[in-house]
Amino acid sequence: MIRFWKKKGVSGFRFDVVNLISKPDVFEDDYEGDGRRFYTDGPRIHQYLKELAGDTGIAGCMTVGEMSSTSLDNCVRYANPEEKELKMVFSFHHLKVDYKNGEKWALMEPDFNALRNLFVKWQEGMQEGHAWNAVFWCNHDQPRAVSRFGDDGRYWKESAKMLAALIHLMRGTPYIYQGEEIGMTNAGYTDISQYQDVESTNYYRILMEEGKSSEEALRIIGERSRDNGRTPMQWDGTENAGFGTGTPWLGIPANHTTINVETEKKDPDSIYAFYKKLVALRKQYEIIADGTIRFTDAGNDNIISYERVLNGQKLTVLCNLRGTEQAPGTPFEAPGGRLLIGNYADRDASSAVEKITALRPYETVAVLQG
Repeated sequence: MIRFWKKKGVSGFRFDVVNLISKPDVFEDDYEGDGRRFYTDGPRIHQYLKELAGDTGIAGCMTVGEMSSTSLDNCVRYANPEEKELKMVFSFHHLKVDYKNGEKWALMEPDFNALRNLFVKWQEGMQEGHAWNAVFWCNHDQPRAVSRFGDDGRYWKESAKMLAALIHLMRGTPYIYQGEEIGMTNAGYTDISQYQDVESTNYYRILMEEGKSSEEALRIIGERSRDNGRTPMQWDGTENAGFGTGTPWLGIPANHTTINVETEKKDPDSIYAFYKKLVALRKQYEIIADGTIRFTDAGNDNIISYERVLNGQKLTVLCNLRGTEQAPGTPFEAPGGRLLIGNYADRDASSAVEKITALRPYETVAVLQG
């Protein structure tokens, strides 16, 4: 398959759950869990990936592996250039910080301290191992990030921008999933018949069998369903959000009349405009693309902060993950600092920012020194 598409001119490949392709020689019964340990990061996985890369001549291609229930040590090998396996990897541990007791279908508020610790482990750990991360919030298997970790109501615009800045200014290659760049939200369906994802419809039945009311089961499905990330792209405010004239595979969220590409392209302060700035900054500033990363202690579990350093410059990023004002435990000071990007209009880009004593709801600031 790789050779076929390479002949067509394709120069990038994503490998789905590729760390599961090495199976054990002996198939055992599992009495401890779901059997993942038997086939995850299997005994010959690195051999297979080296063969795959070598036999197909994809060393010059962009390659990214989706890694299921993986470990940091294995991902360092998958994405270290000296290993000659893959260019970068997706890992999913940070997308389980709102799983109560590790259960996808048990809701809880996101544990932002756990989120920070996972970013520290994977960002700094991959850096130490000379490996490369693929950083992301959304994909076809995840709910919409702004509905999940932000506020898709009052602070929709601010929280969507903050979540974007948090990962786009990290070390690694950021990925933008369709609709994320305009702040698309969860679907907001009101009946189980509107869902198509077999996992969601099966779990609705399971939740009902466990004694949940239909309202409670539907609320859980509404938060967790993969269909949230699979609704058609919201191009404009017309019927079907501008996605053709026939009946789409999934119903269009009602907010497509206000959240759509056509509307946001006209607004210089839109989420879409903010994403364009983030992409431009990564191309303009080498420190974002290639700088080292170190997470700092803001003295407040609701604030994630980190530093990027390169060639005498330092970029400090602070992100308030809450819908209330949050103060760093120690006021942030950056002598000679200037704002590179922020999500509140009254902080102008390139303006002097030498001290920050508080961050407004979902506020993010990136301050460059040197």
